[in-house]
Amino acid sequence: MQAAQFFDSALLKKYNTSGPRYTSYPTALEFHDQFKHEHLVQAIESSPNRELSLYVHIPFCHSLCYYCGCNKVITRHRDKADTYLEFLATEIASKAPLFKDYTVKQLHWGGGTPSFLRHEQMSKLVALLKEKFSFAEQVEMSIEIDPREIEINLAEHLYSLGFNRLSIGVQDIDEKVQKAINRVQSTQFIEDFIAHAKQVGFKSINIDLIYGLPHQNIDTFTRTLNKAHEMDVDRISLFSYAHIPSRFAAQRKLRDEWLPSVDEKFALMQLAIEKLCDFGYDFIGMDHFAKPEDELAIAQKSGTLHRNFQGYTTQGGCDLLGLGVSSISAIGHSFSQNIKELQDYYKSVDHQGHAHVKGVSLSQDDIIRGEVIRELMCNLYLDKNKINQQFAISFDDYFADDLPLLQTFINDGLMTNNKDEIRVAQKARLLIRNICMSFDAYMKQHVNKQRFSRVI
Repeated sequence: MQAAQFFDSALLKKYNTSGPRYTSYPTALEFHDQFKHEHLVQAIESSPNRELSLYVHIPFCHSLCYYCGCNKVITRHRDKADTYLEFLATEIASKAPLFKDYTVKQLHWGGGTPSFLRHEQMSKLVALLKEKFSFAEQVEMSIEIDPREIEINLAEHLYSLGFNRLSIGVQDIDEKVQKAINRVQSTQFIEDFIAHAKQVGFKSINIDLIYGLPHQNIDTFTRTLNKAHEMDVDRISLFSYAHIPSRFAAQRKLRDEWLPSVDEKFALMQLAIEKLCDFGYDFIGMDHFAKPEDELAIAQKSGTLHRNFQGYTTQGGCDLLGLGVSSISAIGHSFSQNIKELQDYYKSVDHQGHAHVKGVSLSQDDIIRGEVIRELMCNLYLDKNKINQQFAISFDDYFADDLPLLQTFINDGLMTNNKDEIRVAQKARLLIRNICMSFDAYMKQHVNKQRFSRVI
């Protein structure tokens, strides 16, 4: 696939507005406190699924990365994790019985920095999860890693616990960029750790890269991309830095004059996509790359790729249970979220065994629109007849008020729409969020789109 087909600079600039990333529909902005814990229990009981994906949030980080917008707690004291794990164990004990008929197909630890935990803490948490939940024999287990505060033998320990996928935060290898974002790390150690993890037995390793960071330019980011190629990882996540200092205080440490201009950021993005495609990776969705033999690439080719709060995934048929502070669940026809502040999380778990704070029950309209948006986000294609049969509707009649919003994209050659299908052009891959917004019934309420990141 030639990378050039993804680019029309004039159109990318025209449509570079702000919008949701659609890891859910409705988005988290629609969650409300009228959705109580009992509604979550009802959603579990009525869900047709009996396969589960577990997400465990470990909020701690050793230091603050100035670009980061994640929910985290900065501390050098690892013993704070002992307290957290005690409360997490209480939450697990209260939630697990609700899922006694489920089989766990996928486990992911995110953060924060899950590798903040000591080896014995990791062992204890895995043992608890496997005691309380029923795990599939071929369960997919993945963990996010900060390479700055680990030893190389972490790979053996994680593998012994059953982890088979790693995701490593690289972002950029240039020292000036790293100093600006307060994330100085050893590229040589990352290379050594990845090579060692492969020797240990890990079959899938992902690294995260970010474009649009302070002091990045074509030369520096070329070196980062070439180094990523040398690391020979299976997947690469390529994210656009979202500079929203009004929402994320740490970003105020990054001066505007350090950031690439709009044109420079486009050039960095184009460079990354061209080089990663030239290196032989398949472009997955709007921001992932995978080797052709990787499960993500195979799922995209077969039309079975899925998207949830963890991004693109192959486990589309699972309910998702989030455990820990700020975590989000997707159970049946509902979304729900735990309390975001750590001390409030402790109080809630202590008083009632859980930390549920808000959520939303999906209406039939939410379910239909969510399926349409998911299909487009994952496959750049929609079979209208499939939607008609699935939901007993007439697509063009049901979306009569929304389809005219697609005309501007059609006029610009970004997509086609006929009676049977919607097909998105490759040059609109980077603008798929814009197209999906046409089917979002809540967008009119969010006139101030600064609540979302820019699409490019």
